[in-house]
Amino acid sequence: MRSRPIVMIAAAAASLVLLPGVAVSAPAASAHARSARVCATPAVGFASCHALIRTDVAPLAKPGPNVTPQGYGPTDIQSAYNLAGASAAGRTVAIVDAYDDPTAEADLKVYRAQFGLPECTTANRCFKKVNQTGGTKAPRVNGGWAQEISLDLDMVSAACPSCHILLVEASSASFANLGTAVNTAARAAGVVAISNSYGGGDAADTTYGSYYNHPGIAITASTGDSGYQGGSFPASSSYVTAVGGTSLTRSATTRGWSESVWSGAGSGCSAYNIKLDAAATSDTGCAKRAMADVSAVADPATGVAVYDSTAYQGFSGWMVFGGTSASAPIIGAVYALSGNTAGYANALPYQNSAALNDVTTGSNGSCPTIQWCTARAGWDGPTGLGTPNGAAAF
Repeated sequence: MRSRPIVMIAAAAASLVLLPGVAVSAPAASAHARSARVCATPAVGFASCHALIRTDVAPLAKPGPNVTPQGYGPTDIQSAYNLAGASAAGRTVAIVDAYDDPTAEADLKVYRAQFGLPECTTANRCFKKVNQTGGTKAPRVNGGWAQEISLDLDMVSAACPSCHILLVEASSASFANLGTAVNTAARAAGVVAISNSYGGGDAADTTYGSYYNHPGIAITASTGDSGYQGGSFPASSSYVTAVGGTSLTRSATTRGWSESVWSGAGSGCSAYNIKLDAAATSDTGCAKRAMADVSAVADPATGVAVYDSTAYQGFSGWMVFGGTSASAPIIGAVYALSGNTAGYANALPYQNSAALNDVTTGSNGSCPTIQWCTARAGWDGPTGLGTPNGAAAF
């Protein structure tokens, strides 16, 4: 049975208005932007993907000379995070998701061609897709998770066009299957980072943590899209880099961009897992593991362009997405660009926080300890220590 989103997507979205000679670009930040989750609320022992689709932006079937995909593209992501010109020298970022996206490679080809990125295909050994045990028999198709997969692949490509990509598809969204897929990714040659854009309720590392315990490989996990909430596993694991979310807008600053807390960015304290030793001086206020550690763009209102042709709920083609499902693979790609993932990579940003863009405005809700939900100088729950300024912090 195919999963259903928490919020049903309207069958018809708002229409694009195209003016002669005018290109449609990134949607501006808007309090009126509408979005919906593409994955169902998870049962105990299962995860939900953290992708959000803009439902007020009509999908675009095919760009033309006077219209381009809406949402930030690779040039924007690389500019915002000072990544232009950086190279991963063929290092591999693994993406772990549930179910099968049958058009993943073809859609990735469309995305990269649209933005002038080099091809990343099975034929040139840049891209590979396997199931959770490393085989070639794909699990069943799920349209919501297919959109999640395309979002992940596109964000790795946007941040790191030189990265190789391994897609590992779990048989279901259970943590047992997703964890098996993570272990398969960790055994693959060349993998330096594994991105996990999903989560469920807080859980102890003694239950599922062994799946994410891979020193020498950067394991990123999205913190969720429900604001201040407490822990969310696997982001609440002590073994991963927990990735929160921001609203990203152009500005007249030297950087050319500004960021604030995205109101949906997940944050909180784990009830089970130990604090990160590296975070001891960051005044998190949590007795145990705090999330997030770092962040990147996640607000659907300042969302990213994604191409997916596996139709789901009436949406296919070029779409605009957000959610911490966007930020986790971006950070995974930055780890690959750094080439520095020795030991537990989640310690690195705490050791190099001056090399991050500190996010100091915005909030994701109400909480008993202010830094758990409100931005400030230094660490805060929704954005962690900040966003990439190049790869030096990683």
